[in-house]
Formats: sequence, structure tokens, C-alpha cells
Amino acid sequence: MIILSVLAGIGAVILAASWMGQQASGKTSPLLIATVDIDLGSTLTNTMLSVVAWPTVAVPPLAFKDIKSASGRVVRSPIFKGEPILEPKLAPVGSMGGLPSMILQGKRALSIKVNEVVGVAGFTLPGSFVDVMVNTMDSKDKSVSKIVLQRILVLAIAQEAKRDETKPKVVNAVTLEVTPEEAEKLDLARSIGSLSLILRNPKDKQDQQTLGIRRADLLGKEAVTALVPRAEPTLPEPSAPQPRRRSPGIEVIRGTQKANAEF
Repeated sequence: MIILSVLAGIGAVILAASWMGQQASGKTSPLLIATVDIDLGSTLTNTMLSVVAWPTVAVPPLAFKDIKSASGRVVRSPIFKGEPILEPKLAPVGSMGGLPSMILQGKRALSIKVNEVVGVAGFTLPGSFVDVMVNTMDSKDKSVSKIVLQRILVLAIAQEAKRDETKPKVVNAVTLEVTPEEAEKLDLARSIGSLSLILRNPKDKQDQQTLGIRRADLLGKEAVTALVPRAEPTLPEPSAPQPRRRSPGIEVIRGTQKANAEF
């Protein structure tokens, strides 16, 4: 009886292991992955893609299962080797490669001129988020600095749109992704004053409303009053010389000659 029990137990273990192996092998699904690193703006080709067996419970939503359904699509964000190909990372069907395919629906791309200071010493890179600040004159002809746009995505710097670079790069132009309303604000801001970009953490998604700051807010009203140059006293203009008035006198007659005598 003991021997029979042991044999039965061993058989049950073998059958259970075989059944679990069959179940595990049956819970996979085809999944399309990248075989190389793919930069944004690139067009997917068959050589970049491969179909592998992926655990069904781990298949991400909006994933592709075959090469044909994704071939020819344009990549909107970088995809790394071995990463699944997902619909949100691709531009709409029919989009052309390059920067236009990276612009989200309802957004626009607008470039502004920058220098080393405005571009945050070259740390403004594609994929960064920035706030836009303008320094201009208010209605009272006073200098004011105000943040006009917040959490704006940088699409490209100069003619570069790659997002895998981390080395600072000083350029003369930055292309931002904005809505039509934000584009109007940005165009007006750069025409009435000087712009500055404020680099922010991409995880910081909370905007903060500000009233702007003026010289009186920065230095205090008393300090501003002291800095205002005092007007120099003006001297009276010299008057024109007045004609000499003749003093009263008498007329003296000597023979046939007349003479005037003054007091």
C-alpha cells in the first residue's frame, strides 16, 4: 500500500507539472517589438520590427501583433530595442516623417529666437518643458516681468529634433509646441519685449498663476524713489540789457548855440 501510494503521488506530480506547462505555453500572444533603437520622426520598416511570443496577461493595450499593421508608420517618440510598438507612439496613418508628424492634433509649432541666456545655457533640449517669461513695459510705462506661458513642450532646437541627447547645446532658435491661442500670446510677447525660457521638471504638471513683478516690488517703493535722479536747479536766464534812461536836464542857450545839461 505504501509503494502504491508513492507511485500514485509521483504520477500525480508529473501529470500536474505537464498540465501546468501546457497551460503556461498556451497563455502567450504575438507582440510586435522593435529590433533596433528608433528615433522620433523615423518611418518603420520590416527590418526594424519583429513578432515575439509575449505573456498574454502582460500584453500592453494598443499594441500591435503583426508587422504589416505598423510598417510605414512614422514614430512620434523614441522607441528602444526590445520595446513593444504601441499606437500612442506613432503618428496618425498617412503622416509624413520629420517634425510635422511630431505635432499633436490641435497643436502648432512656433520657433523663437534665443541665445545662451534665453535658452537656459543650452540645457533646453527637445522633449524638455519650459515656461515663457516676457520683460516689457506696462500701461504706466514701467518695466514688468511676467510669465505668459507655462509647461510648453520643446519640439526641436535649431534643426535638431532628437530627444536622446543630454549634452547642453547652445543654439539660436527653439521650436515650441503650442495651441493656436498660445501661439498668439507668444507672438505678441516677442514683439513687445524680450523673452526668457524657464526650464522645469517634466514631472511638475501644476501651473502657478503670478501677477508679474515690477521694480517697486523688487526693490521697494522707498528704494525706487531714492534711485530716481533729482532734477538739477535751473538758473534764471539772463535778461536782455535795458536801454539807458536819460535823466531830466535843462537846456542852455549860449548865443546861437544850444546845449543840454543833465543832472
